[in-house]
Amino acid sequence: MEDKNLLVEIINAALEKKADNLVVLKIKEKSSIADYFVICSGNTSTQTKAIADEIEEKVEEKQNLRILRREGFSQGRWVLLDYGHIVVHVFMPEEREFYNLERFWGDAPKVDLASIGIVGE
Repeated sequence: MEDKNLLVEIINAALEKKADNLVVLKIKEKSSIADYFVICSGNTSTQTKAIADEIEEKVEEKQNLRILRREGFSQGRWVLLDYGHIVVHVFMPEEREFYNLERFWGDAPKVDLASIGIVGE
């Protein structure tokens, strides 16, 4: 799988900050927006910001890759981190339920996290 190292780094950083309900959708064949969506939740705006910060910090440190765009950080209800081919969505539970990206992209396959070396999420 291309982008595996970046994907694993993003997931591990999110899980380190106790992200909930982490899902990875492979949207590459469905859209030109990105190859993957990483979707997760934080229980408070403080936690969503901490998750986003941790992802950004770890990716820059370990992958030497800077984010292309970050949206929604100031409110922390839906933070979007754009790495070009991987887009990360960190939601508060209410926003995640409202926008329901998993349903919207329901025909996109979910990535089995164990298949890329993520255990115990």
